[in-house]
Amino acid sequence: MQEIQIIDIRKLTETIRDLYGFDFTNYAMSSFKRRVHRVLELYRLGSVDQLIRKISENQEFFQEFISEITVNVTEMFRDPSFWRELRENVIPNILLNHNKISIWHAGCSSGEEVYSMSILLQEMGILDNARIVATDIDDVILKNAEAAVYSVKNMELNEKNYIRFRGTGNFHDYYEVKNGKAYMDKSLVKDVSFRNHDLVNGVVFSKFDLVLCRNVMIYFNQTLQNQVLISLHEGIFKYGYLAIGSKESLIWCDIANKFLVVNNEEKIHKKIKE
Repeated sequence: MQEIQIIDIRKLTETIRDLYGFDFTNYAMSSFKRRVHRVLELYRLGSVDQLIRKISENQEFFQEFISEITVNVTEMFRDPSFWRELRENVIPNILLNHNKISIWHAGCSSGEEVYSMSILLQEMGILDNARIVATDIDDVILKNAEAAVYSVKNMELNEKNYIRFRGTGNFHDYYEVKNGKAYMDKSLVKDVSFRNHDLVNGVVFSKFDLVLCRNVMIYFNQTLQNQVLISLHEGIFKYGYLAIGSKESLIWCDIANKFLVVNNEEKIHKKIKE
């Protein structure tokens, strides 16, 4: 397979933008190249030109390509101390002023974070008072998130995280095992709205008390991160909260002074200015 050049990536991103309206031009170059290389190997394509031809001629293949490019490995209750902070401080603070809470999972991937949130809210006794929206750019992975059928071998790590989070229930009560698969309790997400949304080009569709956009922006360059953070700021009520990933930062961006750091270790910020 030939080495992928910058000009190849440029042709690929321009084709995708022109044909399908998805803009990958500001994705972090090294990460995007690595994922394109993986797609070439997976589908036994000899060059980026062959990939461009296949994308141009086959819309179904393009959806598969999107799934491969945007794949985000995740787990339930990832970073257990983050979830404890939500339960003990962030959510109680939101509920000081309201009896309902609105939450947006931006870039929800295969849904583990959404189920973690639903379990947390259920154990706090406030799941019925929550409006939750979960979005992703990838229709295939959104369907997987809604179906919530996971590999049983993943549940061991999920349960370890839940124990470290100090959940108050029994993790096994939230799923059942059939044919080697773990089926999550669908009642946990009966009121969750799963929808396709492009963080890069999508319009702000509502306002929320809490937005989680964790480990999504590490795949973007700074220009795109800045653009996404401006959009997320717009989607948060004043004095609402934004949670980002452990390797992500707001310090350098245009709206940094509109947020207060409430927990630097867990990367939780509070919106203080419109």
